[in-house]
Amino acid sequence: MSARFRHAAVVGKYQARGIRPVLEEIAHFLVEQRLEVSFERETAHATGVTGFDALDAAELGRRCDLAVVVGGDGTMLGIARELARYNLPLVGINQGRLGFITDVPIGQYQEALTPMIAGDYEEEHRTMLEGGVWRDGDKIFDGLSLNDVVVSRGATASMVELRIDIDDELVANIRADGLIVASPTGSTAYALSAGGPILHPGIAGWVLVPIASHTLSNRPIVLPDQGEVRITVVAGRDASANFDMHSLASLLHGDQIRVRRSAFKVRFLHPRGWSYYATLRRKLRWYEGVV
Repeated sequence: MSARFRHAAVVGKYQARGIRPVLEEIAHFLVEQRLEVSFERETAHATGVTGFDALDAAELGRRCDLAVVVGGDGTMLGIARELARYNLPLVGINQGRLGFITDVPIGQYQEALTPMIAGDYEEEHRTMLEGGVWRDGDKIFDGLSLNDVVVSRGATASMVELRIDIDDELVANIRADGLIVASPTGSTAYALSAGGPILHPGIAGWVLVPIASHTLSNRPIVLPDQGEVRITVVAGRDASANFDMHSLASLLHGDQIRVRRSAFKVRFLHPRGWSYYATLRRKLRWYEGVV
């Protein structure tokens, strides 16, 4: 058993209708468990929650020892990038649909959180991607991702042509709708729908997945996460680079997107007995046909 938590941050999907009473209920439950509670500032202001400190991500990272994230995987992605540098553990309460990384059902949060607050939980660390966009030798954009980095064509444009290098070695030139560089966490997101494989989070690797490639031999490939992936825009109009939810549009020919493993990792906490395989089985409906 680990030490008991003392100060919880509450982060919510504040755009969701009717979420304020849910957040207040969870916050009061945490107080009843003898935790100090602070709200992420945008969550508090957007929902009108009062009676708790409203702190920005940096303040939460410095003052709290646990973050309770209420929403779907998108909510978790947003705050995980902000809090990873503070090594703050996160537990996700799922109010969305799939919930690969927000895995505590909203109706079971009290049973799940009570032992976790006392220090009884499963912990895992997830790797992140970082990098940026370079133009004429200068970095013009910085990015950090838990899921993936996506280079894609413009909405009304035809295919893009991309050159892919790993460190200083040419891997391929492809013509496609785009390219995904996904972490193991991101392998069950966009990369999966584009035909990529699922990577177990314990694997120190990435998956490189072409999107609707012009050449059928351009297949997904699993790479070690030691080097730097460099993607150069050779041709195509209005291409964009997306680091999770942060994007840079209107890339120019010659722009280079560089991706490497981040020094930061995200700490996820799960209820005791949590299983990655059970999550896949439940979310992807792999139990169908089982008697």
